[in-house]
Amino acid sequence: MYSTSQLASAFGILVIAAFVVSCKPATPATPTKSAATPPALAPLKVVDVAYMDTTVRACTDFFFYANGTWLKTDTIPAAYSSSGVFKDMADRNELVVRSVLDDAMAQRASLPDSSTQHKLGTFYGSCMDSTAAESAGLSPVLPTLAGIDSVTARGALMPEVARLQMEGVNVLFRYGASVNAHDATQYIADFDRGGLGLPDRDYYLNTAASADSLRAAYVAHIARMFVLSGEDSAAAKADAGRVLSLETGLARAQLSRVARRDPKASDHQMAFAGLHTIAPNVDWAAYLHDVGLESAVTRVNVGEPAFYKEVSAMVANRPLGDWRAYLRYHAISSAAPWLSSAFVDENFAFTSRFSGAKQLLPRWKRCLRVTDNEMGEALGQAYVAKTFPPEAKAKATAVIEDIRAAFRERLLHLTWMSDSTRAHALDKLAKIGQKIGYPDRWRDYSKLVVADGPFVLNVRNAQQFEWKRTVNRPGQPVDKTEWDMTVPTVNAYYDPSKNEMVFPAGALVPQTFDPKADDGANYGSLGGSWAGHEQTHGFDDEGRHFDVEGNLRDWWTPADSKAFNVQAELDAKQYDGYIQVDTFHVNGHLTLGENIADYGGALTGYDALERALQRDGRPGLIDGFTPEQRYFISFAQSFRGHDRPEMLRTRVTVDPHSPDHWRVDGPLSDMEAFAKAFGCKAGDPMVRPRAVVPEIW
Repeated sequence: MYSTSQLASAFGILVIAAFVVSCKPATPATPTKSAATPPALAPLKVVDVAYMDTTVRACTDFFFYANGTWLKTDTIPAAYSSSGVFKDMADRNELVVRSVLDDAMAQRASLPDSSTQHKLGTFYGSCMDSTAAESAGLSPVLPTLAGIDSVTARGALMPEVARLQMEGVNVLFRYGASVNAHDATQYIADFDRGGLGLPDRDYYLNTAASADSLRAAYVAHIARMFVLSGEDSAAAKADAGRVLSLETGLARAQLSRVARRDPKASDHQMAFAGLHTIAPNVDWAAYLHDVGLESAVTRVNVGEPAFYKEVSAMVANRPLGDWRAYLRYHAISSAAPWLSSAFVDENFAFTSRFSGAKQLLPRWKRCLRVTDNEMGEALGQAYVAKTFPPEAKAKATAVIEDIRAAFRERLLHLTWMSDSTRAHALDKLAKIGQKIGYPDRWRDYSKLVVADGPFVLNVRNAQQFEWKRTVNRPGQPVDKTEWDMTVPTVNAYYDPSKNEMVFPAGALVPQTFDPKADDGANYGSLGGSWAGHEQTHGFDDEGRHFDVEGNLRDWWTPADSKAFNVQAELDAKQYDGYIQVDTFHVNGHLTLGENIADYGGALTGYDALERALQRDGRPGLIDGFTPEQRYFISFAQSFRGHDRPEMLRTRVTVDPHSPDHWRVDGPLSDMEAFAKAFGCKAGDPMVRPRAVVPEIW
């Protein structure tokens, strides 16, 4: 479960996920038909006692108590980097989405070319056409590469950067319209860091032998991509070295992920002229014209000024041959998942170093995921009609409202917070928006161009469509109806700039939530690990810096900020002590926001359950467990999962979430209510001394 800020900070891990689902042509598949329909999957339960291993004491290791039998018997499928709740829920959602896409593909011939359904079927169908991808080879990308090769004068560099960015290629830096941190009613032109091919700056700067080995593998991978695109091996090797050198220069100028957890670290608003002062070697007015901005920009936010100073120096001083190699690689790499098998295989062979996946997903899954990513709201209505009836939305809403009420009670009785700060916190809580299930208004795809032919061109068109949809937003009112996740997504988020929680319908199905399940189960999963978690993000080490309207404003007294930070450090120290994988520890400061949200979610979910039981009455034992015990089992099973070692090693660097094991045992070992529910005593591993327990929310 990600907040918007964490989604940004988790960019590396999300990129890896995209690599893993890259679209390799299947051995001969019928071009416009899906493979044989897979068998139906068994339904999931919010609490499944078959997953439990009661030979493990609940007071020793609750994650294994709740999930141990499943862990002993589950094998991560070859095409995946992890297994568990998210995968199992996604598998079931994808069967529904697949039926929608198969229908769209079958009906497109009878529909007008301009209809969204025709575009949906054509987009998915062109991805499924493995024969066309094989025969096209690199040819769909050749015009792009020719444009890069034409950069023989310094003045041609930035127009080419602009063109590639509009096509979705991550080069040099990132530009977009974001919510103004100081006027959350308006968008502002936002310039931030970007341009790296490895998941994080630390991969370039780490001096360990393992990092040297990975960088050597990266250079070899780039060289192989160049050879596939027609270069001889000697030139490819030299160009690959240029790419690594240039990206290392960009990486050195970037802040660490931990530093970026402070929202003020990326808040540098200034007049448009200030961007010229920071980076004088770029004609920014020409750049904005080239990317399609139609109105004048008066103010901008520069996420990392030091990074843009380096960009300016590199634009002026780096040889154009370096830039051509860099742009060429990123253009090829961006397209590789949708090209012929030689490119797909090379792309997967390298990126699997980070994920641990052993083979590609089935083609239909890869095509389904990119279709959902690029045309997700075209799928949303049909998905909702099949999976999310009004009564499910009503029940989920009731649980979420109980969570809000429980958090309010915690704020009212928080001893370390002053009345002044408390009043602001109560106001912010009361006005947190919530989007549940699906948007009230669906996206208009009338301007999206989709055609039969190479799928990579449809991906490019979709990227350009999205760029054009948002590029002219600076200075305009914020669209508060917009969603940042598609409806079938198994995830949720809190957006501090809009002060809202969003729960897609794809996440509001078993194992997360079942309107027919008991309160102990639903409040543990949807209440604690989902709704309570997202709500707490509004008050974690990042979210607390934003006010009720979504503005970056310090509404805390200095004494209250100090008290919060003392407790937050206890949380960071707790997680620093946990092993992530091998000899690597969890980074307690990188994961601080998620750890606070996990703890706050567990606390408020439990409080909400107790309120519901008082209101609606207590049931008898279910499967031999009390409502409170089922609450904690549900909470633990909502994190049921395990990762390949390669993925865990990657997550140490790029992921703001702790491993699943510690997302359960960490917060629950801090809770007196958990100890009471299972009869745990002082000295048990699941009972941490009160003196070291963070008392945040």
